[in-house]
Amino acid sequence: MLNIRKSLDRGHAQRGWLESYHTFSFADYDDPNYLGFRDLRVINEDRVQPGKGFGAHSHRDMEIVSYVLAGALDHKDSLGNGSTIRPGDVQRMSAGTGVTHSEFNSSATEPVHLLQIWILPEREDLEPEYVQKHFDVASRSGNLRLLVSRNGRAGSVPIHQDVDLYAALLECGQSVRLDLRRGRHAWVQVARGMIRVGGISLEAGDGVAVSGEDSVALSAAGLSEVLVFDLK
Repeated sequence: MLNIRKSLDRGHAQRGWLESYHTFSFADYDDPNYLGFRDLRVINEDRVQPGKGFGAHSHRDMEIVSYVLAGALDHKDSLGNGSTIRPGDVQRMSAGTGVTHSEFNSSATEPVHLLQIWILPEREDLEPEYVQKHFDVASRSGNLRLLVSRNGRAGSVPIHQDVDLYAALLECGQSVRLDLRRGRHAWVQVARGMIRVGGISLEAGDGVAVSGEDSVALSAAGLSEVLVFDLK
């Protein structure tokens, strides 16, 4: 079964320095039909203007993954970490018992385009953690590259939940397939381009929940980037 979530049906917030689209309920956007999917709680598509950013704020009991599509975002947190997140980088912050962080676009000219992803942790009150890794273009081209997994296998970023997150960069006509174990579910999020799933065309910003299937087959109708979540 496929449940399509069209880009234009998402929540939308425009704050001048920040434009954000919410796949699931977030902040002032409340849709009882889209509170999340399985352990996936948030997918926000954010565009941060030059010289602007998210001031210091706190989280707890959430696994937060940042995936930058364009530009660069500077990160600082109360754990003592400071880094810059660029395309190809995956940042995972376990908020656990509590962490304060800020994210800033230091460029004077270029906006930052990113996906901010929240996943419910397997348990509360974990020790806060921070991990960042880079996955080059070649590793994601024409295939599903594992970015995030519970045990950090195959060089992926570890996370405190039974979820696998993959990314693929596909040229027109290329196809990939993810086999799902019995009882597993998937969420497909199109970051850019156009993807076909089960004969249905999805454009940038579209998502689809997959349940009761033994695999997810994706094909690209043009240069595309897609994220796929394998969820319990």
